[in-house]
Amino acid sequence: MNKRVGFILFLVLLNIGLDQITKHIVRAEVVPGSRTEVVGELLQLMNVENSGAFLGMGSESHPTIKLIFLLILPVIVLGVVLYYLFTNTELDKFSIVGFSAVAGGGIANLYDRFMFGSVTDFLFMDFGFVQTGIFNVADLSVTTGMILLIVASYKQKKETTLDS
Repeated sequence: MNKRVGFILFLVLLNIGLDQITKHIVRAEVVPGSRTEVVGELLQLMNVENSGAFLGMGSESHPTIKLIFLLILPVIVLGVVLYYLFTNTELDKFSIVGFSAVAGGGIANLYDRFMFGSVTDFLFMDFGFVQTGIFNVADLSVTTGMILLIVASYKQKKETTLDS
């Protein structure tokens, strides 16, 4: 195994591991439906099972629709992302880390859907003027990965413009 592949596997597994460890702790230690202030109202800890997609969207959908959009389609998309990540040797570090975070977070949430039929969400932030939905470490990984991919795209576009 070359260094690049090892780095990618490490990042993907790190994202999955951090997510699964935190969810295991929350399932064992946090009462479902409870709300605990960690940093005042800014950061709160909860235990909510999400049978839908982002922010619970689709949780009331027909089981066949949920199977297609919450299991089958994500498996296909993650397969394509992983294939691209492992085969495109031209990716810069930002892109490698970004795609690895997206893949790791996606796999972690898919694992929950397969094993438990839902995803455990437990973090909530209230900034006063805006609040987040309830989310987990996998969601944070996917979001961070997408931000890194946007930064990488911007950097690449800027470098291409300077080279022209």
